[in-house]
Amino acid sequence: MARAEMLRLALCLVASALAATGAGGARKTIGVYELRHGDFSVKITNWGTTIMSVILPDSKGNLADVVLGKDTIAEYINDTSFFGPVAGRVAGRIARGRFVLDGKVYHLDINDGRNTLQGGGRGFNKVIWTVKEYVAGGDSPYVTLYYRSFDGEQGFPGDLDVYVTYRLSPYELGVHMNATALGRATPVNLLQHTYWNLGGHGAGDVLGHTLRLHASRYTPLDAEMLPSSGRGAAPVAGTPFDFLAPTTVGARIRGVVGGRVLGYDANYVVDGEPGEMRPVARALDGASGRTLELWGNQPAMQLYTANWLNHTKGKGGAVYERYAGFCLETQGYPDAVNHPEFPSQIIRPGQVYRHDMVFKFSF
Repeated sequence: MARAEMLRLALCLVASALAATGAGGARKTIGVYELRHGDFSVKITNWGTTIMSVILPDSKGNLADVVLGKDTIAEYINDTSFFGPVAGRVAGRIARGRFVLDGKVYHLDINDGRNTLQGGGRGFNKVIWTVKEYVAGGDSPYVTLYYRSFDGEQGFPGDLDVYVTYRLSPYELGVHMNATALGRATPVNLLQHTYWNLGGHGAGDVLGHTLRLHASRYTPLDAEMLPSSGRGAAPVAGTPFDFLAPTTVGARIRGVVGGRVLGYDANYVVDGEPGEMRPVARALDGASGRTLELWGNQPAMQLYTANWLNHTKGKGGAVYERYAGFCLETQGYPDAVNHPEFPSQIIRPGQVYRHDMVFKFSF
């Protein structure tokens, strides 16, 4: 047997064997759950509630998978590129891995220089979720996943019940997240981190995609990708961050440094009333004719252009380079726990955090 094939088999065995024991001794295993509505299909795994694939037609009826990812569950387990999972308990960065809540200082897992990123080194993207409901077909196929985050996990206070539902309707993918604090107040800010390439996951870079953002302000970030102290939100007008009118992703990307490399990794303030579903973004790939329109109810959205991919092994033999995809991540403001001028992300016992987004596709 070839060495590469032996390694692939070993990775598959690791994935199939991996399980966890939850409350009451029930074992949780990792699986893949497909939702299908005609020629539109999505695959999700309960490892990190990860979107593995989104397959839909182009303007000529040709099907393609439009999200970047991996071939096997084992590869997702070892993934460091954050292909498709839900991030939490608090997504984005928290400065110095600390915050103060109700007079008490909390220290978190530090996993990004001096800071905490995407909930810590073992955030919600690195755990097995419980499948609560699964309906594969019909008019509205869906899967609902659940995770009980325990008091002190990665340093965060209080138990937290978290649910994520992925639901299909004709050429629409809805993602609905809610979380309830149990016993103690805690910050909550979830996001969905799928990389999109509307030409197909192995079609090259997305610099030619046309993007429009319903965001007239953004939050300037410092060299550690944290909000600049005291600056709040700034207008996008006259900056490379301006996508109020449809503009190609690559038109001004050379004028932007996101995390010490060229490319967008920026938080935008979404126009309109937070809490209400409203348009957030629209992306078009002219070659395939595919369009993605994102609606959401969160106050902000992170645009990321895959700046750190570098000859990264992907699905089906594809190799992903810088700018091979883009992420549109509805969320709260970054590092809000340390910025009282930003909308609060604190959820108190009995309160429910609700985060909804809908990806609408056309071609």
